[in-house]
Amino acid sequence: MNNLTIKTLFLLIIFTLATPSMASGGHDDHDEKHEESGHEEGGHEEGHEEGHEEGHEEGHEEGGHEEGGHEEEEQSVKLSKKQLAIAGIMVKEEIQLENISSVISAPGEIMLNEYKTTSVTPRVSSQVVRRNAKLGDVIAIGQPLLTLSSVEMATAQGDLLVTEREWKRVKKLGKKVVSAQRYTEARVAHGQARARVLAYGMTSKQAESFLASGDASKADGTFQLLAAQAGTIIHDQFIIGELIEPGTKLFIISDESVLWVEAKLTPSQVKNVSIGSETVVIADGKNFLGKVVQIHHALDEDTRTLGVRIEVTNLDDQLHPGVFVQAQISSMNKKPALAVPINAVLRSSDGDWVVFTEHEKGEFEPQEVELVRTVGSLAVIEGIEPGVRVVTEGAFFVQSEFAKSGFSIHNH
Repeated sequence: MNNLTIKTLFLLIIFTLATPSMASGGHDDHDEKHEESGHEEGGHEEGHEEGHEEGHEEGHEEGGHEEGGHEEEEQSVKLSKKQLAIAGIMVKEEIQLENISSVISAPGEIMLNEYKTTSVTPRVSSQVVRRNAKLGDVIAIGQPLLTLSSVEMATAQGDLLVTEREWKRVKKLGKKVVSAQRYTEARVAHGQARARVLAYGMTSKQAESFLASGDASKADGTFQLLAAQAGTIIHDQFIIGELIEPGTKLFIISDESVLWVEAKLTPSQVKNVSIGSETVVIADGKNFLGKVVQIHHALDEDTRTLGVRIEVTNLDDQLHPGVFVQAQISSMNKKPALAVPINAVLRSSDGDWVVFTEHEKGEFEPQEVELVRTVGSLAVIEGIEPGVRVVTEGAFFVQSEFAKSGFSIHNH
């Protein structure tokens, strides 16, 4: 074989050996490219799925939000003109900021109104014969309280009877018949005897009745003590047959329809309080309106405070002497605030404070507010803007009609 033939065979062998590896390498390259292509396709699908899910969730959430907003409809109650008139509903036109007094809060104690309180005491040594009233009785002026018997009164009654007859005789004879001295003595003796029985405890009407009877046997020293004022008996401490000395308190009668509250303030606080300042007295969680009637001028030696006397009405007998209270006194310092009548602020079913606002004529809706404080007959509130129309009279009726409609103030 020549050289050319040998070279040709050698090239064929090399080509034959190289062909399987090239085919294998090409296949691997094809698989690798295929895997990369598949990865890209998988990534596309995954991105598509994630985008779809995210878009779906976002759309769902937005749809839910819109749906929730759709469900939260405006809650209000509309009343007819007839209902407005019957309930006496009044609306404050566009509530605005007002200069409202700040409040001074101070502890206090309920006390008897001493100007409307009477102590019933005998003026001479006596013995209790009969009781005509007892503790807790509500009595009228002039009503008999008890019957007493006194030796001194018996003497005075006898003297009155004798001098009355003498005076009538002398007066009938006249100054032309009797001497001037006898006329004067008879007149003076009668006057002194009358004054004595009155000083011992008989009233003018009782003395006149005694003299009109002309019965000497009635000069036995018995007499009745009568009520000098109307009120309630709050003190009653004696027994039948007891010997009583002059000045002993048998009864204390007080008109409790008007009581006092003694509040303790520092001297600096008193500077901002004046006679007539409106006050809210808080007792047992209830508010009672009052006003300052007196301010003490001497410091309490123990507490170094000044007493401020507040007069408070107690027509329903809910307040009692000795009870500790909190007094909120209107100060002379004033600050801008929103205020409505106390009756305009109501408790909702969940305990929040609300007022009713009118956004259309005769149509009302509740508005939750914060009750900051009360000043006299006003309630200082926060939670609404100036310019809102607020129901000031008949709010309770509006609330009841709102409840009938099935709405919940809390949900609003």
